[in-house]
Amino acid sequence: MGEYFQTIRLISPPFYGRLRGVMIKILLPLILFMANLQATQTQVVILLGPPGAGKGSAATLLKDKMELAHISTGDLLRQNIKNGTQLGEKAKSYMDAGDLVPDELIFSMLFERVDAPDCEKGYLLDGFPRTIEQAETLQKRLAGRAQVKAVSLEVPDSALVERITKRQVCRDCQTPYHLTFSPPKTKGKCDRCPGELYQRSDDTETVVKSRLKIYHEKTAPLIDYYREQKALQTVDASLPPNEVLSQITALLTPVVKDKVGAGDVH
Repeated sequence: MGEYFQTIRLISPPFYGRLRGVMIKILLPLILFMANLQATQTQVVILLGPPGAGKGSAATLLKDKMELAHISTGDLLRQNIKNGTQLGEKAKSYMDAGDLVPDELIFSMLFERVDAPDCEKGYLLDGFPRTIEQAETLQKRLAGRAQVKAVSLEVPDSALVERITKRQVCRDCQTPYHLTFSPPKTKGKCDRCPGELYQRSDDTETVVKSRLKIYHEKTAPLIDYYREQKALQTVDASLPPNEVLSQITALLTPVVKDKVGAGDVH
């Protein structure tokens, strides 16, 4: 585009001057308006990825670095039930009957939560949506209200099995450890308290491979959905946490100039 305008400038200086004036008076304000609108919209970040990809860790780091509220629909459901809210009571009735909690109830809890002041700038969704139907409903309800970005944390299955099966947790304070990346100073003992370290029952190789199979069948299609929506970004989550965080923040932080001078149009 720059070469095109330079050619016009050389061939017909008067026409270039008029064209440049139109650009500055009409198109430039429109471009700035759209850029500022995008920058000021609430930013909704959807973290996608298989079990063990580090969605929870990434959400915790992003929450602190970008001041975005971290929302887990599973936590919302448990809190509403624990606090005996109207939505919680309805959800509990389904669970007591052995039924799945309807999506409509989950969405009611979610949008009640995101109306809170700490979500005004934006928020992170961890573990939701899980299906294409949920994603489509979320897109419709957020249309015009928020800018949605889906970040896919990508790690090879073989690395995930290695990562998950070597996790251990303190029985007393729940501090997590990893025998390769963050091992305890003393084998089997927590660094923070006298607690014993143990491996969760669902962190065995057989269970992990089963969970990954379910993920690829049920949840992975969301990646294609958000790619079609042109809202997908991917990061290499096999790297150390700080490098993963740097990748994500670079994708989520828009670079918008506060002021563009007339001399910037060529």
